[in-house]
Amino acid sequence: MAAITALLAGLLFGLGLMVSGMANPAKVLGFLDLAGRWDPSLAFVMAGAIAIGSLAFFVVRRRKSSVLGLPMQLPTSTTITPRLIFGSAAFGIGWGLAGFCPGPALVALGAGYPKAVGFVAAMVAGMAVFELVERAMSATQRA
Repeated sequence: MAAITALLAGLLFGLGLMVSGMANPAKVLGFLDLAGRWDPSLAFVMAGAIAIGSLAFFVVRRRKSSVLGLPMQLPTSTTITPRLIFGSAAFGIGWGLAGFCPGPALVALGAGYPKAVGFVAAMVAGMAVFELVERAMSATQRA
């Protein structure tokens, strides 16, 4: 049941990304271009997402388990680290350069956007490099 629910949630999320324009890099870059021909329409998408996400976190914090009976897994750390700042900056720079972030890139790949192929390939390569570096650092710390 959890897998079916996850599939349906993913399909709904993907549909929302397509309808809102988040899977269209030109629309995203237009939103990020504050000094040029700024397209403010995605601000409404962002405001809606923040409102729904805030409400969901408010409700979820009071629960011990999900509707499906699975344990709630919320972040526990509130520490802002250099690693968090660097990761956020890298995410923002990549989003601004390509017009994609991971979720919309996967939706765009499924929708047949040619530009998404290169982005997703680079994203997967970056994830692989990150894993290799993490494993190497972990092995060094254990030694």
